[in-house]
Amino acid sequence: MESKLYICPTPIGNLEDITFRTLKVLKEVDLIAAEDTRHTIKLLNHFDISKPLTSYHEHNKKSKGDILIERLQNGETIALVSDAGMPGISDPGEDLIRLCIEKNIEVEVLPGASAFVVALVGSGMQTDKFVFEGFLDRDKKKKKKRLEEIKNELRTLIIYESPHRLKETLKLMNDILGNRKIAICRELTKKYESYFRTTVQEAIEHYEQNSPRGEYILIIEGGTFSEEQNTYEELNEREYVENLIEEGYTKKDAVKEVAKKRGLKKDIVYKLTLDL
Repeated sequence: MESKLYICPTPIGNLEDITFRTLKVLKEVDLIAAEDTRHTIKLLNHFDISKPLTSYHEHNKKSKGDILIERLQNGETIALVSDAGMPGISDPGEDLIRLCIEKNIEVEVLPGASAFVVALVGSGMQTDKFVFEGFLDRDKKKKKKRLEEIKNELRTLIIYESPHRLKETLKLMNDILGNRKIAICRELTKKYESYFRTTVQEAIEHYEQNSPRGEYILIIEGGTFSEEQNTYEELNEREYVENLIEEGYTKKDAVKEVAKKRGLKKDIVYKLTLDL
């Protein structure tokens, strides 16, 4: 194998979801860097893979990252895995990937399981435009501040949350975002997989009676503009497009959306925004 860092997604629950390509790489690399070696060894044993393991996690990513870079520069091949899903998404893998790019070390990303994609598709929410927030800050003030920052976001919101902070987060969402539709997903791909499709207020009531268990993925309905928030109806076509671009739309999608909302042809809206 050519010396490089291989990013290897692992199953988020069901071991049958691992790809043949990932198994091939794990069998052939010189070293596997794992978020939790105790967790990963179970996966490797299940597929009869015997390779050297080393830990790479949030608390040792700087010192271990330098060691892994040196080994890659010396011609070794390394596979990076997380406990579940795609390395680099809400874990320290992103730091190692960035280091490799800075050092001109090749990185190859293998496709595979990703929990938030499974949750989004199964939620029933809008999937063509969404925002991945990952874990909100544990500090309540910082969490509240971030929710204030995204309360006008029109796209579907994706948030990870732990069981002991779920109720607090839902109450803050109700106060700041309002009583929106929400899908609360857990145990994805496992025997007791569940999608609780409800509203924020109903979810608060539910978890007052039922203790949260396991890690959660929250898929929250995007916001809408009100009269007080400078509604799009008050804007001309050019301003409308500019606002949508600021909200994260591409220019092409913004032009398409404005043309649809205003009942205009796309080329007419496009001509009004040529210099954007």
